[in-house]
Amino acid sequence: MSLPARVRVTRPPLPLAPALSVAAARLCPAAPLAALSGAALAIAGGAVIGAHLRWEGGEAAFVETGWRGRGIEEALAREVAGRQ
Repeated sequence: MSLPARVRVTRPPLPLAPALSVAAARLCPAAPLAALSGAALAIAGGAVIGAHLRWEGGEAAFVETGWRGRGIEEALAREVAGRQ
């Protein structure tokens, strides 16, 4: 399944930059951002619309409602796992 044309999925370096950290906290508020071991973010039109975050002992994923079911969840999971 291919992603919508405006969406790109990226694995940013850790620790997350301040703006990305704010977006990740908004999408996955229970995630311990200082302890992340992996992160993948979906970006559309300059806004973070999805996140898949991992830390020792847990993970969290969220995609904004209007973007769900378009292959973004799967792409985030692949990217955070380091697979293409």
